[in-house]
Amino acid sequence: MKQRYEALTRDLDWEPSYVAKSDVFPHTEFEGIKIHDWSKWEDPFRLTVDAYTKYQAEKDKRLYAVLDGFAQSQGHLTLTEASYLNAMKLFLQGVTPLEYQAHRNFAYLARHLNGPGPRFAALCQSIDEMRHTQTEIHTLSNYNKYYGGFHNYLEQHDRVWYLSVPKSFFDDALTAGPFEFLIAIGFSFEYLLTNLLFVPFMSGASFNGDLPTMTFGFSAQSDESRHMTLGLEAIKFLLEQDEANVPIVQAWIDKWFWRGYRVTALVAQMLDYMLPRKVMSWKEAFELYFEEQMLGGLFQDLAFYGITPPKHVDDAIAEKEILSHQVYWTLYQFSHAAAFTTTFPDADAQTWLAENYPGTFDKLYKPLWDKEARNLENGGRHFVRGLPQLCQVCQIPMLFTEPDDPTTLCQRESVHNGEKFQTCSNGCQWIFEREPEKYVQAWLPVHQIYQGNCGGPTVPDVLAWYGIQEGDGGEYKGSVDDTNWKSWHNAADHSHIGSEA
Repeated sequence: MKQRYEALTRDLDWEPSYVAKSDVFPHTEFEGIKIHDWSKWEDPFRLTVDAYTKYQAEKDKRLYAVLDGFAQSQGHLTLTEASYLNAMKLFLQGVTPLEYQAHRNFAYLARHLNGPGPRFAALCQSIDEMRHTQTEIHTLSNYNKYYGGFHNYLEQHDRVWYLSVPKSFFDDALTAGPFEFLIAIGFSFEYLLTNLLFVPFMSGASFNGDLPTMTFGFSAQSDESRHMTLGLEAIKFLLEQDEANVPIVQAWIDKWFWRGYRVTALVAQMLDYMLPRKVMSWKEAFELYFEEQMLGGLFQDLAFYGITPPKHVDDAIAEKEILSHQVYWTLYQFSHAAAFTTTFPDADAQTWLAENYPGTFDKLYKPLWDKEARNLENGGRHFVRGLPQLCQVCQIPMLFTEPDDPTTLCQRESVHNGEKFQTCSNGCQWIFEREPEKYVQAWLPVHQIYQGNCGGPTVPDVLAWYGIQEGDGGEYKGSVDDTNWKSWHNAADHSHIGSEA
């Protein structure tokens, strides 16, 4: 079987005879990585195109059967409540376009990596990422028939302020070299952080009655196991080829861990605040999927090659008690300028938060919600009408606090060519100062609004330019989704009573 696999894949490769190899593969030398023998790349799955497509076709049949059954039975009415869908709006707007970006660049790697082994692995991942894009769009398109905020997601991904966070992450990776992209996406994102996105979040979908999202999530996760293996094989291959690769790879791990970790801040608040029925806290997920599995397992293995845990990992660990609360409080205040609504956490939700964050929630964040409760009692709702300062690197509003002091905002300042630039953390400052020429070019939504490049000077002008429609954002209670949800369920209850009579 191994010989047959070799014949169908690597033995089809050939050495160029009438052009230089550097002309055929021009993009794998400028990053400083040294590769002596591309044949040493190991493919643990040993897939062929025939086996791959048959396997994926079977998964698609099962997934689309679930989607059809859910749509025909009006399954959207079996969700815990419509507010749950705010998390799925964020997923469609922020994550699905990244799947397509990954498809494009893995296709690029499938052409430009020298060895046939990594080229075919990149090809399979490229097709996987396109499949994920399509299945996510098809899954969530059913909700677009009934609820706001799902339309126009591609244009919003390019324009809306909070979506510049995931977009800038992938734009950063796409504009790197091929080996850095492999570490950024194949290793740091797929291997270190993807479980924080797919496993607890898709379990949360199941807990809240969202069978289609759970199904596409775990269908995608079975591909992620292969992607994680590709990322691990990539890093081991680079480290084993030449000792000079070790410091280059270490610096990429340091950078892309922090960049990816900042993107998962959006996932943190989804788990703790946006799911009506909770499955696990962000803190619990972080401890299990990152601290225990990655720091306690993976990096102990990589120590053999001289690789150490990512720089600034201690800052990330220090934030696990406070991250989700800070991010949601910010989104709550700015959801009038978003394509999703936010909800005041009720007494049960606050009890759950206090139980899961005994050292921080009651002390630091419950007073904020108590104050907001008084606002609501008096007929108000707290929205910030100004524009927040953004981090030059991760592009998240400057909402994070000092690693050792959750009562003091963290703000770092760097100077490049006589101009000041602000970052949100030690990690983002280190990344900026390592490549300032790249990050001074960042497209920061707040700056663009002030420069008049986003439709006009007023909030309605900007929202129209974003493509956000009336009722998409703001407060969930009394929103279009909330009103329709209650109307549909009241009608269903009445028809049920009538049929029994």
